Parts: sequence; C-alpha cells; structure tokens
Amino acid sequence: MKCLVLSVVVLLAGCARTPTQISNICAVLSQNDGPVFNWQRSSKRAEQKYGIPMPIILATIYAESGFQQRAKPPRKKLLGLIPWKRLSTAYGYSQAVNGTWKEYRRKTGHKTACRTSFDDAAQFIAWFHRESIRKNAISPNDVYGLYLNYHMGHRAYARGSHSAFAIQKAQQVQMMAQRYAIQLRNCGRW
Repeated sequence: MKCLVLSVVVLLAGCARTPTQISNICAVLSQNDGPVFNWQRSSKRAEQKYGIPMPIILATIYAESGFQQRAKPPRKKLLGLIPWKRLSTAYGYSQAVNGTWKEYRRKTGHKTACRTSFDDAAQFIAWFHRESIRKNAISPNDVYGLYLNYHMGHRAYARGSHSAFAIQKAQQVQMMAQRYAIQLRNCGRW
C-alpha cells in the first residue's frame, strides 16, 4: 500500500528527482529537499536510528544505484542477443535483493517498506550496516568493511572470500564516503 501511495505522490508532485551531480552530495540533497521528499532528513533519521554515519549511507546508495529510484542489474543475453533474466533480484536505491529485503521487513516490523522509497532504502542500508557490526564485528566508521559486507553478504564476508571486484568497489565507496563527509561539513545548512 505504501508503495502505491508513494508512486501516486511521485506522479502528482514530481518532487523526487534523480540527481544530476551525484559526486556532489550537497547538490544531491538540495535537489530533493522538499516537504514530501527530503533525502537529507531521511538519511539523518537512518543515521540516528542505527548509528551509521550519513556519508556512509549516502556513499552506499551512490555505489549501488547512482541514486536511481528503479535501478536494476543488467540482463543476461540469450545466445548473445536476446535480453534474458537479470543477474539478480536487486532493485531500487539500495539494490537490495528480494530475500534480504524480506528479512529486513520481517525483522524490523516495517512491513510496508518499499525499495523505491529513498527513506526506506536509507533505513535498510543503515540497518544492514548495523547487522554487519553485530555479526562480523565491523566498526560503524569502517566504510570499507561495511561495504564489503553489504556487497558480498555477511556469510561470504565472514569466510573471507573477497573478490578483487568487491575490494575495488569497497575502496571506491570508502573514498566517496570521505568526499561526502567533507562536502556535508561545507554544505551550509547540513
């Protein structure tokens, strides 16, 4: 129901926009700071609820979806030509897969959470990072470790099976979180 209401509000209000300058978090937040869609407020609420710094939450969204509301992984090609199945069920701002999203909704009691809601995605990411802290003893400020958990899953991280791609991506997220932290200090009102 919440997703339906959110979709109607988006269509009618046209408030939530895909940011054009995603490497500048001040620009991202200022493009979505209306009374209905306020990404800064959503990110701050997630930070306060789960203790995950806002720059880490936002850098995770940057890496996962590039702030695209309906982001999906690419499709496989059948016979090298015909679009086929997607590589995973990842979807929305957080690129949460179906099973993990269901687990989040069940464990938090947030049954109406929707992957295309920025607010819900920020909450999910912060929750998942908090689970990484609990399950794998990661520091809340360890962007690299938190993102490796996010990208690979808690069990794969615990086994130590870090692919070169995951390591490179985690390094990029770490740099983006540092950049976002500096930018947020200089944004003015944030």
